[in-house]
Amino acid sequence: MKTQTNYNPDVLSCLANLSNDEVFTPPSLVNQMLDTLPSELWKDKDAKFLDPVSKSGVFLREIARRLVDGLEDEIPDLQERIDHIYKNQLYGICITELTALLSRRSVYCSKTANGKYAIGRGFKDEQGNIIFNRTQHKWEGGKCVYCNASQTEYDRGDLLETHAYEFIHTDEPVKLFNNMKWDVIVGNPPYQLSDGGGSGTSARPIYQLFVNQAKKLQPRFLTMIIPSRWFAGGKGLQDFRAEMLNDDRVRKLVDFENASDVFPGVDIAGGVCYFLWNRDSRGSCEVVTTHEGEQVVTNRPLNEFDTFIRHGQAISIVRKATRIKENGDKKLNEVISVRRPFGIASNYIPTRKGVPCYFTQKIGLKFAKESDVTDENNLLSKWKLLIPFAPIAGQTDFSKPVGFYYDGNVRIAKPGECCSESWLVAGAFSTKAEVLSFKSYLFTKIVRFLLLQTVMSQNVTRQNFCYIPDLGKYKDEYTDEFLAQRWGITKDEWAFIDSKIK
Repeated sequence: MKTQTNYNPDVLSCLANLSNDEVFTPPSLVNQMLDTLPSELWKDKDAKFLDPVSKSGVFLREIARRLVDGLEDEIPDLQERIDHIYKNQLYGICITELTALLSRRSVYCSKTANGKYAIGRGFKDEQGNIIFNRTQHKWEGGKCVYCNASQTEYDRGDLLETHAYEFIHTDEPVKLFNNMKWDVIVGNPPYQLSDGGGSGTSARPIYQLFVNQAKKLQPRFLTMIIPSRWFAGGKGLQDFRAEMLNDDRVRKLVDFENASDVFPGVDIAGGVCYFLWNRDSRGSCEVVTTHEGEQVVTNRPLNEFDTFIRHGQAISIVRKATRIKENGDKKLNEVISVRRPFGIASNYIPTRKGVPCYFTQKIGLKFAKESDVTDENNLLSKWKLLIPFAPIAGQTDFSKPVGFYYDGNVRIAKPGECCSESWLVAGAFSTKAEVLSFKSYLFTKIVRFLLLQTVMSQNVTRQNFCYIPDLGKYKDEYTDEFLAQRWGITKDEWAFIDSKIK
């Protein structure tokens, strides 16, 4: 007779996410993050912990567990120990009224801190140290001055959540808990909010606002899990990226190329990462690249390049490419066109006659009114290689091999032909032979690998070509064998390139 084993999972590992932007953190991931903190914190009865973006309360709950064990010698009585920890060490700011109830239930074992069944004693009000205060956006010119949310999207009545998160909608975060000094700030902040662009489909990242606000409080330690898109892309993230890469207090960075490795069923383009920021320690960063349980660890400064190279194995290849002087020091980001090179929007309605114009791949070659076509860079009269703005539409897991460009998704435009913003002009030349030569260069795996180092979403702009040398003159057919020999790519480096590019 078989013995039946009952499976009793942690309820916080079974919660469905609110959305791809507000993701519940699994307990296993929380404990990975807490493991980066010094172990002596769990024996410090004066240490104070803040989760400023509490959703399920899982960070505070797991911290409480560690403190209950760590303070046993200091405070032998269990109830006295619990009372001390909950009243004096754990604090949370919730993102919605619903998550406030959930967080208190997880931490206090009661939806109210002073409830009959709450395991901690001494709170006089229902919120305890896990608070939620409905906050409003501050509108100027149709945007929130704190988070840039669209007024048309989030100027709501009392029945709907404002998503004006209290932690970042204040100029004085120190006042949220009466100027308290924090030892540790932890959390998983909301990732983005609609900014009203793109017919209401455009969103702007906001997770960086929580990181920056937490740093203003100068905790001893800060650890948060956020999308990895800040490494090389993201709308409005240039300043945040520069600040993070040049902050040598970021001592550990754990990167997951595939977000579903830690958030099952959640698709976040470019993956996610968590970091440990240590106020009192400076130096190089321990970078851990993780995929399907396998880890590659490197120790390096984060600011060697203007974007973050997530793979340690790729650094030597990028170094070689950026030091190449094929055409002076010119790179392809100076050659690739801006978005909307001829002034034709993606939603432009083709005409029956006019200037031949490439629209989406599905529509193909139609026409645009001559008066609507601009040619500020004198591209119209040349042969042009057109590459799609979104060449890997649908792919978000960059741990899998990526195929950017192939014959089926590029176009050769003749003199007199233009394109909508669905395309970029990768190169413009006097002859078709030069276009074909340039195309063979762009199609090599080595060049596409260099492009991959800056791509964190399905969209590609001219800035993503910043590590690819411009050869200047294009008259030959280029191959990976030729470039590998010319640029000194080793067999091991080539094997890594080959594993990443279709």
